[in-house]
Amino acid sequence: MNREIEGIYALWKRELITFARSKSRVIGSLGMPFFFLAILGTGLNNAFPLPTGGNYLQFITPGIIGMVLMFGSMFSGIIVLMDRQFGFLKETLVAPISRLSIVVGKALGGATTAMIQGTIIMVIALFLGAQIQILDVAMLFAFMFLISIMFVSLGIAIASTLQDMHGFQLIMNFMIMPLFFLSGALFPLSSAPEPLRIISMLDPLTYGVNGLRFILLGHSDVSFGVSLAVTSAFTVVFIAIAMYLFNRIEE
Repeated sequence: MNREIEGIYALWKRELITFARSKSRVIGSLGMPFFFLAILGTGLNNAFPLPTGGNYLQFITPGIIGMVLMFGSMFSGIIVLMDRQFGFLKETLVAPISRLSIVVGKALGGATTAMIQGTIIMVIALFLGAQIQILDVAMLFAFMFLISIMFVSLGIAIASTLQDMHGFQLIMNFMIMPLFFLSGALFPLSSAPEPLRIISMLDPLTYGVNGLRFILLGHSDVSFGVSLAVTSAFTVVFIAIAMYLFNRIEE
């Protein structure tokens, strides 16, 4: 048991060190979210009324945080592919720890770095003028962690089926932007057309964004209980898929 815990800790620490040393990754991951907040959020601040009240910057802040968590978490899949290409993954797979511990260590590391990025964006939004009243700080970080684990598991699952980073990037581009725009991060789902609302209910990020919006603003299109239950369900499913596909990687 101690060996498994030490292995998880070592992999978690490696993810944090890799993240801290990659300045371009940090800056690049925050560039687009900052653009949405600084340009769209402030530029359209009072452009149109929102059914929930408040200004537009305040409304999109939870959505942008959700986007950062999704981007940062799924990027962990690229780390798996890089490890696979440069041989580190093979060394990890022959280590005297279970593959479950390897997935857990990488998932925890990816989730931690994503939460750091999400927290930075939240602070930037506050400096830009977003008026956020956090209902419960512990609940906020717990829910951010749940979202991060959900998407880091999805990223690991996708990476486990691929051999090169180019294919992963194509799949990421195909998946991430639709998931983001369909989640209601930039517009209230209550004012969207019925077909779009139905499709949005199939998007896991929809429930993550609405959960964050409830914690930060006190209201959302989907109740917090439903958001928590569905996000938890998606997380369990993605973890199971990630474990299954990662176990199929040959040493």
